[in-house]
Amino acid sequence: MKGGRAATVVLGAAAAALLLVMVAPAALQRMQDRMDHTVRYPSGAAAKADRGGAAPGWLPDSATGVALLGSDRQGDRLIRATLPERALPAGCTAGRPLGDVHLRAPWFPSDAPQRATAHCGLYDVALVGDQLYGWQDAAVAAGVRTAVPVGR
Repeated sequence: MKGGRAATVVLGAAAAALLLVMVAPAALQRMQDRMDHTVRYPSGAAAKADRGGAAPGWLPDSATGVALLGSDRQGDRLIRATLPERALPAGCTAGRPLGDVHLRAPWFPSDAPQRATAHCGLYDVALVGDQLYGWQDAAVAAGVRTAVPVGR
């Protein structure tokens, strides 16, 4: 009987360890997202449908794995999305970054500003393979908004 009980304890411990390995990464990701205020969406269409999510209008509906981070106080933003087409969205234009990255997130690479080659709306962006990384510098965005007359 003792051998059977020991085997049950060992199997139970192994099952618990396996469950922990399977569940822990997702739980840690959710906890990190709450700490840095990251909002995630399965697609660009879902991100844009969430009125509170502040997804930019230029984000393609076909984008997947969308992550958004915004600063409550400053208005700075980060975005990451997978673009299956491996091409910048329509309307993006070539150019060097206008603003700086003021936010940090584990999913946003620190070398994104050096890789940036375009602007999509008020975001500076880098396309690395099928991954789009972008940021909006609130000061630059505010300057653009005040330079363009209202109603134009």
